[in-house]
Amino acid sequence: TPHWTHNCLTVYISLLNSDLRTSRARLLEMFTDTTCDPEIMKNATDTYFSLLQGFIASLDGTKQENKLRFMQNFKWTDTLQGNTPSAQQDAIFELVSMAFNVAIWHAKFASRLAGKENVTEVEAKDVHRSLKFAAGIFKHLKEVYIPRLITPAEKGRDLDPRVMDTYMVQCKAEAQEVTIARVIELKHNATLIAALAFETANFYQKADHTLNTLEPECSSKWRNYLQLKQHFYMAYAYCYHGQTLLASDKCGESIKSLQEAEKCYSRAEALCKEYRQTKGPGSTAKPSEQLFFTTLGGLIKITLQKCERENGFIYFHKVPAEVPQLELKASYGLAEPISFEFPAVSEQCTPEVYTTFDLTKGAKAEKAKPKQEEEVKPMKEPDLKPQKDTGCVIS
Repeated sequence: TPHWTHNCLTVYISLLNSDLRTSRARLLEMFTDTTCDPEIMKNATDTYFSLLQGFIASLDGTKQENKLRFMQNFKWTDTLQGNTPSAQQDAIFELVSMAFNVAIWHAKFASRLAGKENVTEVEAKDVHRSLKFAAGIFKHLKEVYIPRLITPAEKGRDLDPRVMDTYMVQCKAEAQEVTIARVIELKHNATLIAALAFETANFYQKADHTLNTLEPECSSKWRNYLQLKQHFYMAYAYCYHGQTLLASDKCGESIKSLQEAEKCYSRAEALCKEYRQTKGPGSTAKPSEQLFFTTLGGLIKITLQKCERENGFIYFHKVPAEVPQLELKASYGLAEPISFEFPAVSEQCTPEVYTTFDLTKGAKAEKAKPKQEEEVKPMKEPDLKPQKDTGCVIS
């Protein structure tokens, strides 16, 4: 009978709302669960996002806006703004905010894995993939879903396209750091290493420039990190370019390139100190104390001494006043974001259920509630002590 059908639908709607709340709570738990891996995270995100899509996608066969989209108010804090929340009564705001945190989780997972002693080849690939996957999420949100928000993101918030762009580019740069470590370990030619280092430095420079219009109090520390990484990889590029020039019997230019590598490295060291002393949101990495940082300093010094020695015995080239141009383009090893798409609408979200939702009841209930500003408490992350500091700021 119609009455029986209505009762069944009422129960079904109640179960759907319950599943949505449960899957959301589970996903939030996964962000701080140290046993969570990418497969567990994917299952949790697919479950929640497929249900949430029932409040966003059109379910009645038309192109009209889903009437459930603006039913619930959502609050989120931001990475650069402390515990001051932003709120929107929009399911897309919830979708984008939660997906943003999923991307951050993948970047943190990569940092945690890279922080292990004796990282295996398989683990290095997982680090590489997680960073590219995070970049893909940031890219998809910025290009497809953030423009759909009714209320544009406030300046400096996580959903500000500049912040989103910076995270995406930084994830690409850090993925390329994994590639550089690999090609050095396998002793690939110096030209490829120099080109990859140059491209990576350019990524960090691009990320830094993207933040230059944000307020210094929330962006200075992040920008210091990006700048020190830019100079560090420019030092790498000039160092290995100098090796290429020496192999081509251009000893004078090689010396000049190595001298420029020394300058870039010294600038990176100075920025490391500045970064540690700058107050701002986020944890403080110590890249200047890491093996990858100190190793480069020694390599530059040894290579420059070799070039000067060879020039004094063999070449007798004049060292040019101008620094050799780095017209380098990497043919291999460039990190590209992994394409990301949200899952399809859950099978639980049917047109029959959609037409049964009565928004007026929700509106009356909301009106009856006294207006009380709730504090949004930040999630407490586990105090993870990596076996070694990776120097990754996203962590």
